[in-house]
Amino acid sequence: MIINNQKIELGEIKIIQIPISKLASGTDLYLSVHVFRSNKKGPCVLFAGGLHGDEINGVEIVRTAIEKKYFHKLSKGTVIAIPLINTIGFINYARETSGKDVNRSFPGSLAGSLASLIAYQLTNEILPHIDYGIDFHTGGASIHNYPQLRISLGDAKALKLAKQTRLPFVIEKKPISKSHRKEALSAGKSLLVFEGGESLRLDNESIKYGLQAIQNLLTSNNMKEGKKSSGGTEFFTSSRWQRSPVSGVFSPLKKAGESVQKNEVIGEVNILAPMSKVLIKASLNGVLIGHRNNPVVVKGDALFHVAIK
Repeated sequence: MIINNQKIELGEIKIIQIPISKLASGTDLYLSVHVFRSNKKGPCVLFAGGLHGDEINGVEIVRTAIEKKYFHKLSKGTVIAIPLINTIGFINYARETSGKDVNRSFPGSLAGSLASLIAYQLTNEILPHIDYGIDFHTGGASIHNYPQLRISLGDAKALKLAKQTRLPFVIEKKPISKSHRKEALSAGKSLLVFEGGESLRLDNESIKYGLQAIQNLLTSNNMKEGKKSSGGTEFFTSSRWQRSPVSGVFSPLKKAGESVQKNEVIGEVNILAPMSKVLIKASLNGVLIGHRNNPVVVKGDALFHVAIK
């Protein structure tokens, strides 16, 4: 295996620093790639966090897995672990890097923006080596996502891998244009997108589920010894945002992870002037996979994300 012109032999553990760019301060920006190879050939699996710089749970999941030596005694195969992809977004508490979304910049270009440069290195130095992997994310600003996987609709291999993680919810959807998952799919690689928690906020439950997904995926594919955690998985083929019909102060009565029935009251919005209250009723049967935490809403703001079968 060769990454950034550096050879990693079977049985080796190595950190590869892939140069991205030089910042205005003169500081060199690198992508730190941790490679763990067993003595025996097998699948190559990617675990990556921080593609969006403010989504801290993913960074912590991959960092913890490395710290706890999840990948140090592989029975076979290789793990590529990247705790933090978007360093500039991370230190600026921002989703993007220099105003651009890395996850909308694939396959990237050496003549493009900083986001495009990062995407280019992932496309050309990492994706060619992997067979499958998990890209760890969280909900956006003020949105809490219950631990779940997003997989590409029609990707049979991704469906099989998702079952192996035993995460509570899996949503099958078409991948977003110019995303990491879409680029991987174009290259014939199955990339599962983990969603759990909220940006700029650590969530212990999401981190626990993320580590569970790593453990289950490795043990299910005989790459690591250990027990698989129990738990069933529900599969959904679509989801819909339920938005606020008015402006005011939002109070949820249900939260992510709970089932809802059509016309069930799941929240309320208190209007300040003139003082009144609007009940939020579920528009369909399903499971809440995300809810809003910021109570101040204007008409049209997302309140609940509902997965439907």
